[in-house]
Amino acid sequence: MDIAGNIEIRRLLLIIGGVVVIVVVSQCFELPPGKKFYFSPADMGSTSTSTVFANVSSSNDSKPSKSNVGVVVGLVANDTDVSDLAPDENLTLDENFPAGTDRNADDISVQEKPIDFRNDSLQKTDKTDESYKADNGPKTSSGLTVSEGRNEAGIVPVVWQGISTESPETLNADSKGNVKQTTETQIEHQKTELWQPVPVTLNGNSTMTSISILKKWNPRPTSLSQMNALLLRIPVSSPSMSPRRYSTRDRELQSAKLEIENAPIIRNNPGLSASVFRNLSKFIRSYDLMDHMLKVYIYKEGEKPVFHQPLMRGIYASEGWFMKLVEGNKKFVVRDPRKAHLFYLPFDSHMLRLTLSGQNVKNGKKVLEKYLKSYVGLIARKYSFWNRTEGADHFLVACHDWAPKLTKQCMKNCIRSLCNANVGRDFKIGKDTSLPVTYIRSVENPLQDLGGKPASERSILAFFAGGMHGYLRPILLHYWENKEPDMKIFGPMPHDIESKRIYREYMKSSKYCICARGYEVHTPRVVEAIFYECVPVIISDNYMPPFFEVFNWEAFAVFVQEKDIPNLRDILLSIPEEKYLTMMSSVKMVQQHFFWHKKPVKYDLFHMILHSVWYNRVLQIKTR
Repeated sequence: MDIAGNIEIRRLLLIIGGVVVIVVVSQCFELPPGKKFYFSPADMGSTSTSTVFANVSSSNDSKPSKSNVGVVVGLVANDTDVSDLAPDENLTLDENFPAGTDRNADDISVQEKPIDFRNDSLQKTDKTDESYKADNGPKTSSGLTVSEGRNEAGIVPVVWQGISTESPETLNADSKGNVKQTTETQIEHQKTELWQPVPVTLNGNSTMTSISILKKWNPRPTSLSQMNALLLRIPVSSPSMSPRRYSTRDRELQSAKLEIENAPIIRNNPGLSASVFRNLSKFIRSYDLMDHMLKVYIYKEGEKPVFHQPLMRGIYASEGWFMKLVEGNKKFVVRDPRKAHLFYLPFDSHMLRLTLSGQNVKNGKKVLEKYLKSYVGLIARKYSFWNRTEGADHFLVACHDWAPKLTKQCMKNCIRSLCNANVGRDFKIGKDTSLPVTYIRSVENPLQDLGGKPASERSILAFFAGGMHGYLRPILLHYWENKEPDMKIFGPMPHDIESKRIYREYMKSSKYCICARGYEVHTPRVVEAIFYECVPVIISDNYMPPFFEVFNWEAFAVFVQEKDIPNLRDILLSIPEEKYLTMMSSVKMVQQHFFWHKKPVKYDLFHMILHSVWYNRVLQIKTR
């Protein structure tokens, strides 16, 4: 009886298994091209994902309900190229992979639809909510396809988002390392999509939900006051970084440090405003000493295109412009390294990324780190200067997102001027300096379209437009897109010339320009806002703004913590009109310090970057 029973059970199991196989195979053949059928064990017994995302994947004509909205994003750089690809370190960048197709069984694609606000009037801020929503068109809920993805905490809803890694000026390197710059219209057929799933779910019922998301990504942000406190601590080099014997150049720096600390009081200076500086007297004394004393040696070692080949256009242009100008400078640069106070490592981090990392993002970082380590080994063997201070008198200027991590070990003692100035990670206050992100669209005329409307004609309270990259921007749009007539908060915009013109007009017509972080803490919108005389509103925890060691940023910018996004409008409206006018005036005063000139002029961006490196080196050196 037992034997017969076992046989019946086996037959039953075989029948059930056969049915399951037939069902699976038939469904695979019935799926649309490019889609894949898969099982997830967590699907059983979990709540319905379709209910959670019913409004997210709705049509353009429907508005998401606040009761069950799920905002889910891919953590991909908005203003930057491919960045530190956490938490999915297995991501690969496939240049030949067709956009919008699946890479593996878990991929479901989403095309991010740009917003066309070319018909939106900059002056029509007195509309009712409904008419305003109808005219401004952007809908964050259109075109999304959802699936379930797994993270460390378990199964959570995920949207896969395809983001183009191109910037308007795209760089191509051939097999010989030669680089050419082409416009986006010329390379339309070469678009590359970066895919990364990052679960960030926002429940419209509770503000605390968004706060918990921010705490997850940034659990202990460093406040501006904490950065100020850290900066006031006198930087002290470690014993290993201090030379056994002080050279003539070291003694000159020691003397300069004493003069800066005892600078004569200057209350006013032609062309400079004391209100935008921490200490105008010290800055002027330090700048003058640098101008008369500083000598820089540039290592000749290093092959193009990674070394000695500046890229002058695009989002990473700051490092290229500095390299170009310093290598052509006869005042600061010396041929004899024994006469140098500082040693410049002339590599371009963006070109390093383009040339060496190849197709595999995960292994690419290791390749780049190894390459830089080999370069340090070369100059350390050939010269005595690196070993004398373990690189403390060496500096680099790098704008790519990966630069902090790539230089963290092999160049850890160097003074690093970095765009990705995240004090919560690899950026060291008092040693490293924050590099402005300057998006150069025209090498011939980097200052085109400068300026904006007078305060009396700025009818828009706040403006933002950009891709939904990172965890923060979807939260910004969730609270403020189409919510108030004077809050012009948009998603991605088209890349045509007219849309770019309107983007600039929005900045020129707004009182405050929202500078929300993308994938990393930095964004070119800070400098863009200053260009167009719009007060920057920086929403990026742990970001140390450029030239923080000398500028009083609170005099010309507003800092809003990420957790305070729901209160953004109230915060801006609480600023008295007189205070706003003062801040706008201060923005105009600091403009000159963020300008690139083909022939450097006093206090311009080239000199400010060099001064920040000089200043930190002087403060680090010990005085007897």
